[in-house]
Amino acid sequence: MPYEPPTHTVERSLRATTGAKVVAGVDEVGRGAWAGPVTVCAAVTGLRRPPEGLTDSKLLGVKKRTALAGTLAEWVTSHALGHASPEEIDQLGMTAALRLAACRALEALPVRPDAVILDGKHDYLGAPWQVRTVIKGDQSCVAVAAASVIAKVQRDKMMAELGVYHADFGFAANAGYPSPVHRAALEMRGPTPHHRLSWAYLDALPQWRHLKKVRSWADGSVPKIEGQLGFDF
Repeated sequence: MPYEPPTHTVERSLRATTGAKVVAGVDEVGRGAWAGPVTVCAAVTGLRRPPEGLTDSKLLGVKKRTALAGTLAEWVTSHALGHASPEEIDQLGMTAALRLAACRALEALPVRPDAVILDGKHDYLGAPWQVRTVIKGDQSCVAVAAASVIAKVQRDKMMAELGVYHADFGFAANAGYPSPVHRAALEMRGPTPHHRLSWAYLDALPQWRHLKKVRSWADGSVPKIEGQLGFDF
């Protein structure tokens, strides 16, 4: 299926309107998985012409995506990954876990970005970062597309490595997302140490339901940002 290649339009706009010199593209992967971390990549690309075929990682086949990630690792000016573990997701909720992972990625860059292009509609980063949200930014913005590909390939690799020790779950194929193999293994064996235990899938597993964790905050309320992304987990 043909697609329009990403551009530097948003980055040029940010540079012109804010004076930003270093702009990072940020994208996540693993938000909807049942197991494994949520992973965020921050990538700085400058305004150079991107490698051919760059687009949202979800539009690329495994071989092409993997090869492109190798090219991007050398092509980008800099990039860094941040992760939030299943335990952190259970404790904080997905919105706060995304922010934690994104901050870890951004703070690991060799130069702190002046501005961030964040894929999606909602700004889960907030202050002190200067953020421009872009719906489908992983398709339209070069830096976000680069972050998308790198994050996806690196997290898939992590999940495949975890799958060596939990072969029945098929992590190498499903990356921790629900699949028939994953569901069957959960029903028979229960969650692994890499599963998110605060999620609703455990409600459908009576023999393992006792393992479900319920998040709570000190004041008994849910932070205002929690739930604003429209997820139903």
